[in-house]
Amino acid sequence: MKQENIRNVAIIAHVDHGKTTLVDRLLWASHVFRDNQQVEERVLDSNDQERERGITILSKNISIMYKDVKINIIDTPGHADFGGEVERVLNMADGALLIVDAYEGPKPQTRFVLSHALERGLRIVVVVNKIDRPNADPEGAVDKVFDLMVELGATDEQLDFPVVYASAVNGYARLAPDDDTMDMVPLLDTILAEVPCPDVDPTAPLALQVSTVDHSSYEGRIGVGRLHSGTIHEKEQVLVVKADGDARTAQIRKVYTFENLGKAEVPEATAGDIVAVIGIEDADIGDIITDPENPQTLDPIAVEEPTMAIVFEASTSPLVGREGDIVGARQLKERLLREKESNISMRINELEDKSGIEVAGRGVLHLSVLMETMRREGFEFQVGRPRVVYKVEDGQKLEPIEEATVDVPNDYAGKAIEVMGTAGGIMEDMASDESMTHLTFRIPTRGTMGLKTRILNATHGEAVLFHHFKEYGPYSGEMVGRKNGGMIAMSTGKAVAYALDTLQERGRLFVGPGDECYEGMIVGESAKEGDMVVNVEKSKNLGNQRSSSADKAIQLTPPITFTLEEALEYIEDDELVEVTPQSIRLRKRLLSATDRKKAAKR
Repeated sequence: MKQENIRNVAIIAHVDHGKTTLVDRLLWASHVFRDNQQVEERVLDSNDQERERGITILSKNISIMYKDVKINIIDTPGHADFGGEVERVLNMADGALLIVDAYEGPKPQTRFVLSHALERGLRIVVVVNKIDRPNADPEGAVDKVFDLMVELGATDEQLDFPVVYASAVNGYARLAPDDDTMDMVPLLDTILAEVPCPDVDPTAPLALQVSTVDHSSYEGRIGVGRLHSGTIHEKEQVLVVKADGDARTAQIRKVYTFENLGKAEVPEATAGDIVAVIGIEDADIGDIITDPENPQTLDPIAVEEPTMAIVFEASTSPLVGREGDIVGARQLKERLLREKESNISMRINELEDKSGIEVAGRGVLHLSVLMETMRREGFEFQVGRPRVVYKVEDGQKLEPIEEATVDVPNDYAGKAIEVMGTAGGIMEDMASDESMTHLTFRIPTRGTMGLKTRILNATHGEAVLFHHFKEYGPYSGEMVGRKNGGMIAMSTGKAVAYALDTLQERGRLFVGPGDECYEGMIVGESAKEGDMVVNVEKSKNLGNQRSSSADKAIQLTPPITFTLEEALEYIEDDELVEVTPQSIRLRKRLLSATDRKKAAKR
């Protein structure tokens, strides 16, 4: 039975191709907001980091009504570190809007997500966005999407995809680039016409599969998924079948459907709709909620394994407590265990020796988003170098291997290949056209640390790098770390311009005049190998004679400032990143030079 009044659509795109802005325009077009209502841009990017970074971190469900049809829209992250979430939510959709920049065309992340959408047989509607850009080539972008679909093995039916041309910023969608339409109606009409309605049986036994897990401090875990068959009622007794086959009964306390930007509590929901249920205490991805009398089975959902881990510890810095309010090890542990409840894509466990909490995630960005959230809450803590999560099978050590793709101008292809080679990358494919070269590598996850910065430096900022987890493979041996040593402060105090002036000739500085420093803090990078202990407090000796030549004005190069991701990728095994609400400092694990010498002798 076809549910003609429902459409389930996922929105997939590369980072920064206008996905969230397009959803804004659909919300306006369906009159979710009053005409005079003040609404922020990118209304779905609800947390501060999403707004500042301009990326979607969490998948979100909303719905709009158009011509008496409920359109469930699933906004998905565009960054690879959150790519696992995209794979899961595609289970809830019958069609997908593939948004492509009219100037850039499909990008590596587009390829990754599109291949999953085609595998699931989703109906693809291609939206060529930003057609108002200078140098936009909408027709060229469509040709590239067609070529990509052929390469990914799309069926003839999938290759016959509808195309809508849009400028999300200006709020219009068109069936041809030179139309004069100035609203979003053509896109909404295309969704109704092209995306198939759910073909389900509301009278069959209940079958609901949890695709994402939300968390409420009042209600606990909220399982979100598509109702594949049957009808679900509040207060209903159900059977919950876990991924490992374990089954137990539970009672559904509340049932919600998605309405506009929020959820609406309903007494019951029918097959084909996307629902959120409360009452399953340890709801997890892939759980099947079904009829106890007549249990149904569905294909399992694989939850991606974390590939990178980092240890959080209470700060032992001499400056601890000056910038943050929450510095205790117990509070840090409680906060991370709370995160474990709501963030099922991370694995969070206390170390056996109780020295810290290990947090494993999908990549450095995934981990740094959590750190950034915590520092904004007033936490001070320190973290070690991220390490990859190894496995041992049949006595063989395995490490995570990623597939990396680099799109680079032809002139810089050689440089990009060289950088990838030094990071342990093995080239598997190379294709080029008049201007760009597309390279595919197999690379250990260890090799991706700091790789983006090195690639951008080597290609003058022209390359686009994308990598995602592929499989576990044999351990490929040791890798060379950072070549240059660090400048280590010898005492605690404020940095002085006179001292920094002499030090900047010997390397690059990370601190400026007046910055608080302490013994063991890394204040710069030496131009040579090996660490050097330096005095950042040294001031000029003042004599009672006048100098024959006037003192030269001190000219300092601005210090290098690190983002959290850059700091994590920069440090070595014997170093830590100190994170406070106002600062990101690099330091040695052992602050005293004497202690470091003793450790080196061991």
